[in-house]
Amino acid sequence: MFALAVANLSVAPAFADTIPAEPNSVAQQSGGNADEAEEQDSSEVIVIGTRRTDRTLTNSPSPVDVISSAELTSQPAANMMDALKNIVPSFFVGQNSISDASTFVRSPSLRGLSGDQVLVMLNGKRYNRSALVQVYGGSDTGLGRGAQGPDISAIPSLAIGSLQVLREGATAQYGSDAIAGVLNYGLREDQGIEIVGRAGQYYEGDGESYQIAGNAGLKSDFGFINVTAEYVDEGQTSRGKTRPSAANFAANFPALAPDLPNYPLPVQIWGNSPSHGYKGVVNAALNVTADSKIYFFGNYAKNKGNQSFNYRASVSSTAVDSTGVVRNQGANGAFNNIFYMTPCPAGNATCPAGGFVQDGNIFRFRQLYPAGFTPRFVGETEQLYGVLGYKGTAGDFSYDVSGTLARNKLTLSMYDSANFSYGPATQTSFEFGDLIQKEMNFNADFTYAADVGLAAPLTISAGGEFRKETYEQTAGDEQSYGAGPYAIAQRLYTQTAPGVYTFTGTTAAQGVGASGYAGTSPATAGKFSQENYGAYIGLETDLTEALTVGAAGRYEHYNTFGDAWVGKVNALYKLADAFSIRGSFGTGFHAPSPGQANVSIVTTSFNNGVAFQSGTYPTNNPVAQYYGATTLKPEKSTNYGLGFILEPIPAMTITVDGYQISLRDRIGLTSPFIVTAADLAAQPALLPVGVDGQVQYFTNGFRTRTRGVDVVATYRATVSDAQLNFSLAYNYNKTRVTEFDSRVINLAQRIDAENLAPNHRAVFNVGWTLGDLSFNVRENYYSSWTGAQDYGVTVTKAATATTPEEGYANQKFGSKFVTDLELSYTFAEHFTLAIGAQNFTDEKPDRLKATSTVQLYPLTGGAADGQVYARNGGPFGFNGGFYYTRLRIKY
Repeated sequence: MFALAVANLSVAPAFADTIPAEPNSVAQQSGGNADEAEEQDSSEVIVIGTRRTDRTLTNSPSPVDVISSAELTSQPAANMMDALKNIVPSFFVGQNSISDASTFVRSPSLRGLSGDQVLVMLNGKRYNRSALVQVYGGSDTGLGRGAQGPDISAIPSLAIGSLQVLREGATAQYGSDAIAGVLNYGLREDQGIEIVGRAGQYYEGDGESYQIAGNAGLKSDFGFINVTAEYVDEGQTSRGKTRPSAANFAANFPALAPDLPNYPLPVQIWGNSPSHGYKGVVNAALNVTADSKIYFFGNYAKNKGNQSFNYRASVSSTAVDSTGVVRNQGANGAFNNIFYMTPCPAGNATCPAGGFVQDGNIFRFRQLYPAGFTPRFVGETEQLYGVLGYKGTAGDFSYDVSGTLARNKLTLSMYDSANFSYGPATQTSFEFGDLIQKEMNFNADFTYAADVGLAAPLTISAGGEFRKETYEQTAGDEQSYGAGPYAIAQRLYTQTAPGVYTFTGTTAAQGVGASGYAGTSPATAGKFSQENYGAYIGLETDLTEALTVGAAGRYEHYNTFGDAWVGKVNALYKLADAFSIRGSFGTGFHAPSPGQANVSIVTTSFNNGVAFQSGTYPTNNPVAQYYGATTLKPEKSTNYGLGFILEPIPAMTITVDGYQISLRDRIGLTSPFIVTAADLAAQPALLPVGVDGQVQYFTNGFRTRTRGVDVVATYRATVSDAQLNFSLAYNYNKTRVTEFDSRVINLAQRIDAENLAPNHRAVFNVGWTLGDLSFNVRENYYSSWTGAQDYGVTVTKAATATTPEEGYANQKFGSKFVTDLELSYTFAEHFTLAIGAQNFTDEKPDRLKATSTVQLYPLTGGAADGQVYARNGGPFGFNGGFYYTRLRIKY
C-alpha cells in the first residue's frame, strides 16, 4: 500500500549545492585550455533528476548532459538560445526574421515539443514565463505556436557555472511543464574576476555583433557573492531581395526612389533585427551556522529590438514570374482610396449630416508616404527575477525553504505606419501597450536519508509548493486599436445646383488599428490570475550494489481546472563495471497558462502580398465561441525511456537512450477561420478583423507521439604532450500527429509538427590543446526538413473534415553540414585571445523553389515579398558564415 501511495505523489525539485560540473557528454565540444580539459570527469555529481547527493553521469538512472561555463561562453552568440542550438542536438529555435512579437521572444523546442513543455530552472528554482504568448502564425513558430515559455535569452552565459539538461519527462519531480525535459542553470559561486569581450560580423559585411561581459566573485567563511553583467549590441542582416513592386517603383519614379523604405536595401528586410541590451545576475549566500545559510539570487535583463515589417506599396504595377505569367503587384488598398474632407453643409436636407461633398478637398495616403511604407516594429523586453531562501542540513536531514518573485514585461510600439481609418489625421507612431507576466512561488522541500539495511540509504523527500501567476495586457494609445471616422464607408454627394446635392455613392471602408499590429483596447485589457498548490513525496535507494531504483509522485490543484496526479519510476542496473542499463516511466501534464486562456490581439498579416487582419481571441470571448471555442484543459503526457551506459575503455563514455513521449489534449492555436459578411453581421465584434480577415483561438485540438534516440560519446587522449578531446552528440527525433480535429488543426500545422525540425541532428567535436595553444573543430549535421505554414490556404467557419486542404508549398529543404572553427592562445597567464568562424564554409539553407503558391520573379531574384530563403531560417539560419575574435581576461 505504501508503494502505491508513493506512485501517486511527487518528489520536489531539491538539489545538492550547485556544483559547476563538467560534462562527459557535450561540454568538451569547444575545446579550451589544458587546465579546463583536466577538470572533465564523468564522476562529477549531478544535481538534477534526483534528491541524492551521490549521483554522477555514469550511475544516474536518468540521462543528463552537463554543459560547462567554458562551453557556453565560447559560443559566438549573445543569445542563450543560439548558444544551446549549437550544443544540444535536440534543441531547436528558428531565426524568426519577420514574425511580429515572436521575433523579440523566440520560442524554442526540445525533442520537437514546444517551449512551455520544457521546464527551465535557475539553481533548482522554477524560472518564470515570458509575457509573450506565441500567437504568430507560420513556420517561424511552427513547433511553439501557442506556447508561453520562459525567455532564456535574458540569462547571461558568463553567469553560469554549469547547465544540466535532464533528457526525460520529470513532471512528477518538478511540476507542470517538465514534459520534454528540464534545463537547470547552476549559477557561479567561484572567486575571482573574469572579463570577456567579443566582436564579429557575417561574411557579407553586415550584422556586426559586439558583446562585453564581466564576472566578479568573493568567498569567505561568511559566505559568497558572485555578480555578472553583460552588454550586447547586434546589427541588422539582410538576406532577401526587394519586392518587384518596389523595383518597378524605382524604375518608374527614379526621383522618388530614395523615399523607398530602407533604401538602398530591400524595402523589407529578411534577416536579423538590430537589437541592443544588457543583463545581469547576482548569486549570494550568507552562512548562518556551519550547516545552514540564507541565499539569494536574481536576474535582471532589458533588451530592445527593431524589426522590419512587410512593405505597403503606394502604386500598382505588374511583373513577370519565373513561369512567364504576368502578375499584378497591387498597391495597398488605402493608397487607392480617396478621402473626401468636406462635410455636408449643416441643415441641408439633400446632403444629410455624416455625408461628404465630393469635391477637390481630398487626401490620399500617397501624400504621406509617396513611395509606400514599411512599418518598423519595436519590442522592449524587461526581465526581473529573484529568489530568497534558507537551507541547511542536520545530520541525515536537509531542508530548503524559499520564495520567488518574478516579472517579465514586453512593451510594443511601431513607427512608419498609419491607421487608415483616421485618414489625414492618422498618427505615424503608435504605442500598443504592455504585456506583463508576474509569478510568485513558495517552496518547502525536505529530505531524509534513512539507513534501512539496503545497499544505500533510503532517500525520502517530501514537501509542498504554492504558485500564483498573473497575465496582464495594458491598453495602447487610442489610434493603435481605434476605429477612426473612415472605418465607415463615406457617403458622397455632388452639388448639382445651389444648395442642392445628389448622392453619388460610397467609398471603401478602411481597416481599424495601426497597419501591422493593433494595440490593446481598454475593453480587452486586464489582469488574469491562476493559483495552484501541490504536495509530493519520493523514494530513492540502491536495492543492491547493482540495482538503483526511484519512485516519485505529485498532486497539484489548480483553481482554474482542478486536480492533477502524476507519477514516475526509474531504475538503473549495473550488469558489469563498464556496462549499465537504465529505464524510466512517468506521467506528466502542462497546465494552460492565464496568458493562453486570455490573450487577445489583432495583427496584420500577408499572404502572397495580400494584406488581411488576423485576430486571436480568448476562449471565453463571444467571437471565439462563435467559432466553437471551449474551455482549455491541461495537456497530459506519458513518457517512456530505455538506454544504456558503456565505458569500454578508460576515458571513453558512451550513452544511448531511447524515448517515447505521448501527449494528449495538446494546446495550440486553431487554423484560421476566414470571416465572411454573414459572420460580421451575426457577430459585430468581428469589426476589427473585418470581412476576409481571420480568427483563431486556443484549443485542445490534437495528440502527438514523439519517439527518438540520444547518443552521446566522449573520449580523451594524450598524444605527444597534446591533449585531444573527442565528443559526439546525436539525436534522432520523430513526432507524429496521431489524432486531430480537422476543423481546427490544418494540414500545414500537422506537417510542421512532424517535419519542421530535422529528424537527424549530430554534433561532432575535436579539441586539440598543447600548452597554451588550443584548436577546436566542430562539425554540425542537419538532416532535411520541411516548413509548410508559410504558404497555404485556410478554412472557413463552415469547413468540415471533408474540406480539401491544398496549396501548401511543402518544400523539402536538403540536409547540410556546417563547420565551426576556433583557435585560441593564452598569454601572460591571464589573457586568452581567440579567433574563429561559425559556419566557416558559409552554408545556407536551400533557396525557395517556385510552386503553385510561391512565385519567383527574375526582375528581383526573389519571391513577391522578397524572400529568398524560408522565412523561419531553418535549423541554422540563412545569414551564412560569421567570423569573430574574443579576448578573455581571468584572475
